[in-house]
Amino acid sequence: MLVVAGVVRLNPEKREEAMVAAREMMTATRAEAGCISYTFSADLDDPGAFRIFEEWKDQAALDAHFEAPHMATFAAKVGGFGVEEMTVQKYEVASVGPVR
Repeated sequence: MLVVAGVVRLNPEKREEAMVAAREMMTATRAEAGCISYTFSADLDDPGAFRIFEEWKDQAALDAHFEAPHMATFAAKVGGFGVEEMTVQKYEVASVGPVR
């Protein structure tokens, strides 16, 4: 399993517009084969920050995601949100279990 996680900081004045685009992206992506979870979360303390958390079955599923038409549509919209920072990383997970 792969986990993709990170933060995107953008112009806070674009927060509502970004939330609409993020919801559209989440809905389309969650329907993709191999997507376990896909979430954008608005930061409660920083109005310009969004957290990203994704889980994917494997690299092939993630690769297909990057080729999906809705990914291109979303990428085009993000360019208009005044992105100041985007730090997103991929983690390869060997095992998963309860915290306690």
